[in-house]
Amino acid sequence: MAATRYGHISVRELTLPAPAKLNRLLHITGRREDGYHELQTLFQFLDHGDTLHFKRRDDGVVSLTSALAGVADDDNLIMRAARLLQSDTGCRLGADIHLDKRLPLGGGLGGGSSDAATTLVALNRLWNLELGLEHLAALGLQLGADVPVFVHGHAAWAEGIGERLTRVELDTPWFLVLHPGIEVSTPQVFGAPQLTRNTPPISMARALQEGPGTWRNDCEATVRRLYPAVDEALAWLSAFAPPLLTGTGACLFCNFEDEADAREILAQTQDGWHAFVARGCNVSPLHQALGLL
Repeated sequence: MAATRYGHISVRELTLPAPAKLNRLLHITGRREDGYHELQTLFQFLDHGDTLHFKRRDDGVVSLTSALAGVADDDNLIMRAARLLQSDTGCRLGADIHLDKRLPLGGGLGGGSSDAATTLVALNRLWNLELGLEHLAALGLQLGADVPVFVHGHAAWAEGIGERLTRVELDTPWFLVLHPGIEVSTPQVFGAPQLTRNTPPISMARALQEGPGTWRNDCEATVRRLYPAVDEALAWLSAFAPPLLTGTGACLFCNFEDEADAREILAQTQDGWHAFVARGCNVSPLHQALGLL
């Protein structure tokens, strides 16, 4: 029987994006008893990221043919997402998965969380499970606080540990994203004594009304102290446009109205830095590909 197709996408084989995200604002408003931090943040996607290839298997085996250096399969969020979906549904199908990795580890772009979300959404389609996005997002939360926003696939104001989401429409400029060639440890940043943890909460309406010119990242000062390479890159970028850290870093970004302006600065980045230009998206490229939103 011929495979049913969704546009150019077959339900037996899928190739789908796992887009990057930016935290265009990140406030830390408190610390919980369980050690996690209360956050307020604005998530937005980029039209740049990893790509995942899936091929359905009928024997229940899940294989990842592109292991990440230093990351065991049992710790890889792609494998954990696939196995969690099997366990939750009792599904006896499997998949061969191949990852084309473009996003840096420890970069603050949500690469691992996005890979996990794409895996949940793709295998839900590949295995004909017909689970809703709310169900998949609840599974994703077991894998990481950033996974649900990638599952839901829309720019969002987030609170709690980042899992309480409200859709927003943000401006969609061109971004220059710069990675200074290091990996930042999120536990180290959140464990730092000097980290700001008492920013007064604000409403989503106020944050949007005040606009991008007022947005900041409460992690930035701490990351700059702990990682001189980030401090150096931020100082360099500030000569061209106001830069911000995304997540806990190490990636930094500036926004521009014109793509040409962003690419002009891209051409001047130093050796040892990795940078790219991408457009901001309010609807995830994953959901655009599958027609989900």
